[in-house]
Amino acid sequence: MSAGRPAFLDLQPIRDVSGSIRLPGSKSISNRTLLLAALAQGTTTLREVLDSDDTRLMLAALRELGVHWEAAGERTLRVHGAGGALPGKRADLFLGNAGTAVRPLTAVLALNGGEYTIDGVPRMHERPIGDLVDALRQLGAAIDYLGSVGFPPLAIHKGAPAPRAEVSIRGNVSSQYLTGLLMALPLLGARTRVRMEGELISKPYVEITLNAMRQFGVTVERDGWASFTVPAAARYVSPGDLYVEGDASSASYFLAAGAIAGLSGGGPVRVEGVGRNSTQGDVRFAGALEQMGAAVTMGEHWIEATAGDVARANGKLRAVDIDCNHIPDAAMTLAVTALFADGTTTLRNIASWRVKETDRIAAMAKELVKLGAGVEEGADYLKVSPPTRWIADAAIDTYDDHRMAMCFSLAALGGVGVRINDPDCVAKTFPDYFAVLASVART
Repeated sequence: MSAGRPAFLDLQPIRDVSGSIRLPGSKSISNRTLLLAALAQGTTTLREVLDSDDTRLMLAALRELGVHWEAAGERTLRVHGAGGALPGKRADLFLGNAGTAVRPLTAVLALNGGEYTIDGVPRMHERPIGDLVDALRQLGAAIDYLGSVGFPPLAIHKGAPAPRAEVSIRGNVSSQYLTGLLMALPLLGARTRVRMEGELISKPYVEITLNAMRQFGVTVERDGWASFTVPAAARYVSPGDLYVEGDASSASYFLAAGAIAGLSGGGPVRVEGVGRNSTQGDVRFAGALEQMGAAVTMGEHWIEATAGDVARANGKLRAVDIDCNHIPDAAMTLAVTALFADGTTTLRNIASWRVKETDRIAAMAKELVKLGAGVEEGADYLKVSPPTRWIADAAIDTYDDHRMAMCFSLAALGGVGVRINDPDCVAKTFPDYFAVLASVART
């Protein structure tokens, strides 16, 4: 925990949550579009950009790499594109624990023709990157591990990157490897087919990447999820003005709060900035919430949730057994929502949790038990049974993981006080999360 950050935040029991909130911009979209704007020809005005630790790390890195950008209004940035390779040919970059910065920048810099180091916090040294490095080496990239093989920190050398008709990459650990590779390939100026080895996880995040690339003028051909082809002479061109969607993962906490509050006559809660036309996979959290008995309505740019009639009559949501591959981040919210269900909820296909900001399966299991829940943890699943008796004033450790802090704030709807340790870890994606929650909560 950084000096100056509060050690904990005590949440009083929350009786009701209702109202409307405006979501911060999507972290996934913000960092992708910032990097693409830097590589593009022309100047891009990005509106509703997320202001958080991870986006600040990306912006600082881009500035160190010679990219000019400036604020152009509230939550608006103007990025002057390099029209291809980034101008800075030597830099030592510190990227904290920002996977959405480390993986794409590693790929771009490996093909950028310079000398770089990429480092982060100790947890980043435990987050694998070997599959991406292996793919980049197929293209002639010269990358050395400065610590453990397969993990950051990295030294990236000028190397001899060269076009290749086909390159293969594994996608069963993180979809960010494929994202980084696809975003970097236009630097080679040649048609390149990326063939997937094995299962690709977190597919909706790849859809975000493909959509962002398309907005900047590069349409990737695809054969389902088996291969992706970047066309010859692909180059990024600024779309001019671009709006960043609200963060669908952040929406999950408020939608779940609306459904839980609705069990005792409260709610609904509306989130604005994301809706039925969202490009983010985590918008499908709304469907998972409906399976649990929530009543969800959705517009083009908003979603609203409360408890459905059956759940309200029973005073409980419905336990579910659900494959969460399509909502890996928002699925964490389901684990805490399961405390308000009528039986054991099983979340499957969540192996990617193991290599996130912390080992989220282990962390979630340990902290849920503190509230009185029954928990079974597996390699790629989590089973959660609601407490027979809630344990009051549990002190929840957050592991410097923003989503742990936000998820467990929902436990205050269980009629007990909850202590959130290191609450400012939410600055990674949603710096004013607890203030926004307080604006729609009644204790």
